[in-house]
Amino acid sequence: MPQVTIHVQPRPYQAWIENGLLTRAGSVLGDLLTRASRVFVVTVPPVRKRWGSKLVSSLKGAGFDVQVVPMPDGEIAKRLATIETLAEKFARLGADRKATIIALGGGVVGDVAGLLASVYMRGVEFVQIPTTVLAQVDASIGGKTGVNLVAGKNLVGTFYHPRVVLIDPKVLKTLPDREFRAGLYEALKCGIIGNVELFLRFEQNRARILKRDPVELEWIIAQSVKLKAEVVSADEREGGLRRVLNLGHTIGHALEAETNYRRMLHGEAVAWGMIAANNIALSVGRTDSVTAGRIADAVLSLGRLPEVNVSPRKILARLQSDKKTQNGVVHFILPREIGKVEVVSDVPDSAVLDSVDELRRLSRGGWVWGKQRRICRKQPSSISAESSATSKVRTRLKYKEPLRPS
Repeated sequence: MPQVTIHVQPRPYQAWIENGLLTRAGSVLGDLLTRASRVFVVTVPPVRKRWGSKLVSSLKGAGFDVQVVPMPDGEIAKRLATIETLAEKFARLGADRKATIIALGGGVVGDVAGLLASVYMRGVEFVQIPTTVLAQVDASIGGKTGVNLVAGKNLVGTFYHPRVVLIDPKVLKTLPDREFRAGLYEALKCGIIGNVELFLRFEQNRARILKRDPVELEWIIAQSVKLKAEVVSADEREGGLRRVLNLGHTIGHALEAETNYRRMLHGEAVAWGMIAANNIALSVGRTDSVTAGRIADAVLSLGRLPEVNVSPRKILARLQSDKKTQNGVVHFILPREIGKVEVVSDVPDSAVLDSVDELRRLSRGGWVWGKQRRICRKQPSSISAESSATSKVRTRLKYKEPLRPS
């Protein structure tokens, strides 16, 4: 069974990855937690219906006192109001400082339950049991919690690491097709930013991956978790290196906010964001057309994405509220080559507007693999962001802080 350690202080923790792990959750947690503590499982109705009884049975079999606490489903539930409602429920149920909160669900459940765990009674024990691809490869690792504001995504949150992450790829077999594919974009992102072998796996074994081959999925999840663990271990609070994990998220978050978190799943927005970053990198001379074409093909070959029907200027305006914007300067993560990205801080507004306009055309016009590749072909423009360093920062990812615009 793959076990990946996330080296953070004061307490490193592990992500366990194994098919069928959910039914053994009780025995695993029995070695980590005090059985006298009460366990509160935060989940959503669809997940509770499919997997809740298996988890509860495993926990009770290990001697835990278990209470299931449901929350609303979907991105729309990532609000402070949900945190308050859940906290009131916990108080009524008698949850104290010895309580343990388990997040059973996707990224929304993990973000909300994690934030709740970090503030309830000024912090209680927390466990992640992700049930979507997106949560297994990305959201459950790294300790980020958060909820959305009208102004933007994840603008209120904390860094609060779980005691352990239990990943069971077997639960993905019941995931709706759209959600399954949406999570794959986050795994593909890991290949683009720092794992060439993972990217090649998507290129060469796409059919087996889309058919949910258990061997392929366990390998992809393990590789994605390892990469994220390396980055988080080197830069827990996103002071530098960790920003590379935001590939596709700058414009992706703006697309989610502009469509009121109702039209696109997070992974789908990130997919469009990666295409936009790809087009920007090509237009400003940060990558070549062959690399850009491979990235575009890899993203778009995983399935059709929702239509992008937004104003490019409104997306540009929303970037000012992005967490990655510092002192009014928007920072983009741009691909340089497969397995290598860089942070660029002086992308022209025109390049951003053109990239979003291209998303609009691409989402409306469709594509034919091997015959049509609609990516931005503008001549490179000169910008002054510094190239990535060749030295390693405790990981194989190559990264260097960009120059500030003068």
